[in-house]
Amino acid sequence: MITLLYDGTFEGLLTAVFEVYEHKLGYVKLLRADKHTKTMFEQVMNVVTDEARATRVLKGLKLKLSPMGVQRLYAAHLAEMDGEENILLGYIRYAFDAGQNIEDDYGNKFVMRVSEMVRMVRREKHRMEAFVRFQKLKDEIFYATVEPDFNVLPLLIRHFKSRYADQRWIIYDMKRLYGIYYDLHDTQYITLDFATNSNPSEVMAAFCEEEGTYQHLWKNYFHSVNIPSRKNTKLHVRHIPKRYWKHLTEKI
Repeated sequence: MITLLYDGTFEGLLTAVFEVYEHKLGYVKLLRADKHTKTMFEQVMNVVTDEARATRVLKGLKLKLSPMGVQRLYAAHLAEMDGEENILLGYIRYAFDAGQNIEDDYGNKFVMRVSEMVRMVRREKHRMEAFVRFQKLKDEIFYATVEPDFNVLPLLIRHFKSRYADQRWIIYDMKRLYGIYYDLHDTQYITLDFATNSNPSEVMAAFCEEEGTYQHLWKNYFHSVNIPSRKNTKLHVRHIPKRYWKHLTEKI
C-alpha cells in the first residue's frame, strides 16, 4: 500500500486523485502531510498540488455528478475530519468507476459517510449564520470572531455578502487563523496579527468608542425580553451549545 501525502486543500485532494489514476495505483492511503508519522517500510508519495491537474479531475467529476453533488463533495472536504480523507478519495473513485450517478447509492459506505459529513458541515454553517456577532472597529469595519468545529468560512460568504452588502466586514476563524474580508465589492481571504493579540486592553482599543454602548444596549435587550419562569436551560444549550457563548455579546 502506498501512502499519499497532500496539503489538505480541495485542489490537493483532486491532484491526489489524478496521481492515483495517472500511476494506476490500487490500494492507497491518503493523509494530510502535517498529520503523517512515518513508519518503517512505508512507501510514501508526496502529492504536489497542481491546479491544472485538479481542474481536469474537477471537470471529470462534473460529468459524473450533478452540480449539487460536486458542492456536497466540497462541503464534506471542509469538515477536515482526521482519517476521513480516504472516504473522500473512495467516493471520488467510486463516482469515476461506476457506470451511473452514485449520489443516491446510500448502500455504499463512501456515499453514506459523505452524506453524514455534509449534514454536520451544513448544521455548523447555519449555526454560524445565526451566531456571528459583529463589533465595530475604529476604521468603520465590522469585525466578528468565530471558532466553528468545521471549516465553514467559505460557505458563509454568500449569506453575509448578501445580508450586509452595504458594510465592510471581517469574519475571522480563531481556530484556523484566517478570515474573510468584504470591501463592499468583493471578498478575500486574509490573516490578521490583531486577531491573535492576547492583551485585552490593546484588543479593546481597536474598537470604536460607541461599541461598548452598543454592547450594553444589546445585553439589556436580552435581559428585558427574558422570562425567568419559562427558563429551560437544557433546551437553550441544545440550540446554542456552550462552546459558542464566548463569541456572543449577550453571553459575555
